[in-house]
Amino acid sequence: MDPIFLAIIFTLAFTASANQETHHHEFNVQEQSVTRLCKSHTIITVNGQFPGPTLEVRNGDVVIVKVTNKARYNVTIHWHGLRQMQNPWADGPEYVTQCPIMPGSSYTYKFIIQDQEGTLWWHAHSRWLRATVYGALVIRPKLGSSYPFPKPKLELPIVLGEWWVRDIISVQRQALFSGAAPNISDALTINGQPGDLYRCSQQGTVKYSVTSGDTVLLRVINAALNQQLFFTVANHRLTVVATDAVYTKPFTTSVIMVGPGQTTDVLLTADQRPGRYYMAARAYASARNAPFDNTTTTAVLEYKSATSRPILPPLPAYNDTNTVTAFTNQIKSPGKVDVPTKLDENLFFVVGFGFFNCSPGPRCQGPNNTRFAASMNNVSFVLPSQASLLQAYTNKIPNIYTPDFPATPPVKFDYTGNVPRGLWQPVKGTKLYRLEFGSSVQIVLQDTSIFSTEDHPVHLHGYHFYVVGQGFGNFNPSRDTARFNLVDPPQRNTIDIPVGGWAAIRFIADNPGVWLMHCHIDTHLAWGFGMAFIVENGVGPLQTLLPPPADLPRC
Repeated sequence: MDPIFLAIIFTLAFTASANQETHHHEFNVQEQSVTRLCKSHTIITVNGQFPGPTLEVRNGDVVIVKVTNKARYNVTIHWHGLRQMQNPWADGPEYVTQCPIMPGSSYTYKFIIQDQEGTLWWHAHSRWLRATVYGALVIRPKLGSSYPFPKPKLELPIVLGEWWVRDIISVQRQALFSGAAPNISDALTINGQPGDLYRCSQQGTVKYSVTSGDTVLLRVINAALNQQLFFTVANHRLTVVATDAVYTKPFTTSVIMVGPGQTTDVLLTADQRPGRYYMAARAYASARNAPFDNTTTTAVLEYKSATSRPILPPLPAYNDTNTVTAFTNQIKSPGKVDVPTKLDENLFFVVGFGFFNCSPGPRCQGPNNTRFAASMNNVSFVLPSQASLLQAYTNKIPNIYTPDFPATPPVKFDYTGNVPRGLWQPVKGTKLYRLEFGSSVQIVLQDTSIFSTEDHPVHLHGYHFYVVGQGFGNFNPSRDTARFNLVDPPQRNTIDIPVGGWAAIRFIADNPGVWLMHCHIDTHLAWGFGMAFIVENGVGPLQTLLPPPADLPRC
């Protein structure tokens, strides 16, 4: 075994148990012809499967995944929501923690599941390949431990996605070349299938068989590239028990909203008249005048021996922010939690859209002959290409990044009001922000109204964080801080900033390395909605970044 990975094992030996298992997987990234919506085309998959294989592990297990790239594009795999303690080398975002795996090459991701259980997922983190390269990651409790709710009869991963009839890399290239917003998806999917409401799709519709009285755990994952989604099951109530692989105080609802990157575990009891009931998902679209995929994807929950036509549930209006807010406000930790209260870092990140002048021109297809952009604190993030940020940091390679990401916006303005045109153009840069190991961090993420306000799902790699507050309009520290929930706030790895509003998160910087923070709408990341933190080493081996693996890809 790789001596570095042995070092991880030894470092963590004090937490290991006799029940610890090692899981070996082979991921072959390869092209596969798939037919959807009456058309066949070639997509990138793992092992020819779409969605890719579900990994089932237990808290405390070791996972070793050899990824071999047999496709024509560079690729990496990200294990979304896994903390990867001291081990960002296994995190996966291209040019952040590693150079991509080139066609014909391979890289082995090695990591330990540490004090995490619930539903996470994995996906490509290289250009827009995650449109089809994704799968569920199910972490069960350690042997001898149990769920904090009665054991369900069935457990079903429900992976929501988007489908394009065109090649997704061509869609991305066209958007970045023209400066316009990309073509919207042609369908939404549940476990890779659009469902009965689309042409040529009924044969593939996913069906789940249940017996009256069964309790079913639905592990709902939003793997869509660019779209927040409402999800519901006709005539059935859903009891939310976890989000982003952290247990919540249970509450019951008829509909959930899941942002790209987020997961929500719900319990459903098959307590209705035996019949056939649609599970359905469709867009929550909060940006003004922005096109979106307004179709509805379905799967069927069928009671054994039922033959009736499936019942279609009502879904909220596409722009129903009130339902989203009411749902979000109910998500809390199961009991009192230890939220950082003495802050070492109090950061204020203004996020949203912008525009670049049309260069190279002569014509661009963004508004008023511009190119769409996005930024955090007026910095539009540019990924390096000569080395990954993590390699540049650990090897002290110059001219790859600068450690001067601003802690607050360079100019204060009415963020959600009428923003002067002089503030519409951000500055391109590869800027990182340093955090001392063990520091208590608060970040307020503030949406802006440049072009349009929008609900943005922001993901922080390597961490989960407490969501201590959310609201609409401009964040007001004197008024809003007093209303923070410091008793039982939820923990997440991806936070939906309310449309035209703000979200406040807190965490302890206890995981050394370079960690990306970005909007999980891939269009916005490609436009520059991202930044990264350097978390410095602490004291001793348990607070120190592990050395890079021998097979780490080169740029």
